[in-house]
Amino acid sequence: MKKIEQSIQSLLDQFIAEDSERGVQVAIYIKGELAVDAFAGIADPATGRKVNRETLFPVFSTTKGIAATLVHLLVERGKISYDTRIADVWPEFAAHGKGEITLRHILNHTAGLPNMPMGIGHKELCNWETMCAAIADLKPLTPPGMEWAYHAITYSWLTGEVTRRVDGRSFPQLLRDEICMPLSLVNELFVGIPDEVEPHVAILEGKADNASNLPLPNDAAPQAIPALVQPLHEWMNRPDARRACIPASNGIMTAHAIAKHYAALLPGGVDGVELLPPERIRLAIEPQWPGNCQPGDPPMGQRLGYTIGVSTSPAVFGNSGHGGSTGFADLEKGLAFGFTRNRFVSDTSSPRIFETLQKALGR
Repeated sequence: MKKIEQSIQSLLDQFIAEDSERGVQVAIYIKGELAVDAFAGIADPATGRKVNRETLFPVFSTTKGIAATLVHLLVERGKISYDTRIADVWPEFAAHGKGEITLRHILNHTAGLPNMPMGIGHKELCNWETMCAAIADLKPLTPPGMEWAYHAITYSWLTGEVTRRVDGRSFPQLLRDEICMPLSLVNELFVGIPDEVEPHVAILEGKADNASNLPLPNDAAPQAIPALVQPLHEWMNRPDARRACIPASNGIMTAHAIAKHYAALLPGGVDGVELLPPERIRLAIEPQWPGNCQPGDPPMGQRLGYTIGVSTSPAVFGNSGHGGSTGFADLEKGLAFGFTRNRFVSDTSSPRIFETLQKALGR
């Protein structure tokens, strides 16, 4: 295990030396053991604060996989099923013909609600009740289950309000109780940070080759990712964005927390904690196809709340986020992986990390 960590640490140091990264973390669990916990670089260029094991990084859609785990946990406990109609637990949601949308449609991004509500500002975006009311009032673009469209930010309240309605706990409390506390991650995994951890959060930066620097979308029409939150790296440097609860998009965590979360989804779990049984994981990672797919169409990468991510293997599931952060589990290898970074340029690092990992594993 030590050789693997040394190989990854050497690579991260190389990234910093060649200026391809500003600050990075990589964590890897293999068969329930922490094999790699590596980090390098600068968390805040303005102050020179260095990245360490406890540095927290905004990880955008990598958060979706953790939100999905909480949903599957409540399904496993019988509080809701994948085919429960959302309006049955959230009556206001039935507005504008949304009565037949199910939890499955939300998890596989076929609910027809990819676009954010119009007319909201930062204040509204950070208010849970306001956003839930606006989401409940949305009109679907397509019939449920028919077309895949990435619910980039709306996934936040579609999953988070459903969990609150069926369980009673807010999303942050559910996250703390069911993932952070059992896995000893209370200081490493947040969706909405408390004030006291702000000094530990990495500052995000963009660069000329980053898509975040392209012209902003025209907000005269509905958008999945509106100009309000763009450039995304600048949005997640805002104190209000960091403190809000937006479970699709604003998770702030360490690479170790990401990896340990996925390690706890593998058979046998980690440190005596198995978040979901193997049969539930099997159901959660079954490939999903929208109703408009034709016979012979290639399999989609979408699972129920997870995606294939870095591999086409059906044994790999997880989520990646804007800017290059990622987390996944590999059932065949018994491996769980977490990666965070704060310089939002084209991600050439992940392939090099995976190549180095394969060599270190002798595969």
